[in-house]
Amino acid sequence: MSGHVIDIEGLTFAWKQGPQILDIPAFRLDAGERVFLRGPSGSGKSTLLGLIAGVLAPQVGTIRVLGEDMAALSPPRRDHLRADHVGVIFQMFNLVPYLSVTGNVLLPLRFSPARRRAAGSDAAGEARRLLTRLGLEDEELLKRRVSDLSVGQQQRVAAARALIGAPELVIADEPTSALDTDARDRFIALLSEEVTRSGASLLFVSHDARLAPLFTRAVDLAAINRAGVSA
Repeated sequence: MSGHVIDIEGLTFAWKQGPQILDIPAFRLDAGERVFLRGPSGSGKSTLLGLIAGVLAPQVGTIRVLGEDMAALSPPRRDHLRADHVGVIFQMFNLVPYLSVTGNVLLPLRFSPARRRAAGSDAAGEARRLLTRLGLEDEELLKRRVSDLSVGQQQRVAAARALIGAPELVIADEPTSALDTDARDRFIALLSEEVTRSGASLLFVSHDARLAPLFTRAVDLAAINRAGVSA
């Protein structure tokens, strides 16, 4: 293992018959870091996160996540690594509309014995603790379907789902877009506290440069991506 949670070298990526989107000579994220990755809309941020999470496969270069070369893994093994070790806060949340708030938070534990063990014997209690920390403490609300919640509440549910079971890496794709300034800053502070508590690393992606001071390190995607082509 390289010692880096994320280790990218010589990565290039283009969609079929399209222009090159990513050309990243090197990028690394170390254990315990909270890194802010900034890029405007259409700069390839979500494509890069898809590659790191193993949803996409790199065409050229290497992406190692927790020491595993993602290109060398079969799709099922990439899925297994993501389920066990990576919590993702998707830009569109990807919540299951017919499940309750608590049911959505507990969903990763169905697919990962490792995260189920880390959550402990009272997984529902851990789900409630995370939701309370993120500002969703109403017991009646936790029983409701997520489709009945506001967008801001759904974002908090998505964050709790990513955090449960203490994954080593948490990836957040524009998770504060529906929050006002005060709620946004509180959300980031709580997210940072939770990843620090569990010892996880955080890669937080946004177009909003004002968020950079809230993290241990800030990286501009334009500075590390030589492609410079919208995606």
